Amino acid sequence: FSLIIIMFDTIELPTWFVAVAAVFASIAAIERALIPSVRWFFRRRMERVVAKVNQRLDRPIEPFKLARRHDMIQQLLYHPDVMQAVNEYAKSESIPENVAFQKAMKYAREIVPSFSATAYFTIAVNLARFLCQSMYKVSISQFNQVLNQIEGDATVVFVMNHRSNMDYILFGYLAAKRSALSYAVGEWARVWPLSWLIRALGAFFIRRKSEGLLYRRVLARYVQMATQGGVTQAVFPEGGLSLDGRLGAPRLGLLNYVMSGWTSDGPDVVFIPAAINYDRVLEDNILGKAHKRGKRRFGVNIFLLFKFMTNQIWLRLTAQNKRLGNAAVSFGVPLSLNDFHSQKKEISIVDAGTEILSRIALVMPVLPVPLIAAILINHAPLSAVELKSKVNDLMKDLEQNIINPTQTEATCVLEEGINNLKERQLIELGPKGYTISEKGRQVIPFYAASIEHLIDKSKEL
Repeated sequence: FSLIIIMFDTIELPTWFVAVAAVFASIAAIERALIPSVRWFFRRRMERVVAKVNQRLDRPIEPFKLARRHDMIQQLLYHPDVMQAVNEYAKSESIPENVAFQKAMKYAREIVPSFSATAYFTIAVNLARFLCQSMYKVSISQFNQVLNQIEGDATVVFVMNHRSNMDYILFGYLAAKRSALSYAVGEWARVWPLSWLIRALGAFFIRRKSEGLLYRRVLARYVQMATQGGVTQAVFPEGGLSLDGRLGAPRLGLLNYVMSGWTSDGPDVVFIPAAINYDRVLEDNILGKAHKRGKRRFGVNIFLLFKFMTNQIWLRLTAQNKRLGNAAVSFGVPLSLNDFHSQKKEISIVDAGTEILSRIALVMPVLPVPLIAAILINHAPLSAVELKSKVNDLMKDLEQNIINPTQTEATCVLEEGINNLKERQLIELGPKGYTISEKGRQVIPFYAASIEHLIDKSKEL
């Protein structure tokens, strides 16, 4: 292929080079001419979806979540706090400021989500509903009563204990009729295409082990922007899954960022305590082994998890599935930062975090498996009659935490719990009655620990 230019010189170019150049030139022309129209088309489509969804939501989707991701990243990067952190990082590392700025941009792009109302309310919510209803008998307590107390312009932050990775799915499914949640998710989810889906659902990634000031400043500023923008958030104050089944001490980093976005002359920030419990936690064996090692390293095989989920979907589609038991969420008394500030005359992150955790503990759901596990771990062996008597007595003491009022008969609870534990070979029926099996000794304490504090409190009373 020859190209004749001025001065009558001839330059010979390979045909493949000209073809590639033509392709790139065509792409550039299309981008200039068509891409803005395409973006406008999808933007208008998203706005129509949001308008339709907002008609049925009690708390409409906030404009902050609908802002373009590029605009949010720019707003985040050029905030004075972030720019100061960039300058400090450049000085401490003896690097040019533009290099430090590029690092901050990398963090911002990693953190900032790209919310899609279509992905959230069609793909995610329907998938979450399908999985939850396939795997558990779901119960919820005090949700509407608690949310109806919150003022319309207040920023709502759900604060919950972390029992399982199913928590994200379960809570998102339950809250879908009221609002769109924004989660903070760990580095486990930064795997494509999962990372794309999570960003589309409005979640943001955090590096839980990062100690760098620059990263923390970028993360803090994003959380503050979301809080000031009224985004409904969901936070796990324990900072990770419970390894022993008990509520852990609060790790206050993320709560601190949320609270620092509040001002006494601005909209209120209201923390709603939520307690989650299960008859079966999918990761119970993995968590137990990690607790025994004393290291928070799970070694979860993503392919085994995918295989399990796929199998559950297949069983549901073929009407062969059998639920794993109950899953329940209960809501406690909200904590308003306006009220907390007026009572204490100041905002203490430690006091607020401790108070929120105590309110979560008070409303922990009592389900058949944790109830029977707690009894057997202290009183086994027990005959069926003795076990039923213990169940009945304990249910009276913990009446406020029994979630499903139609299942409050001791006989029903006993049957559900015993069948669940026997199927998993965690208990055995011998000559002296029910005892914990060798396999059960590794798992039963995990379930009993979830309601231990309630039993101890009932004894004190």
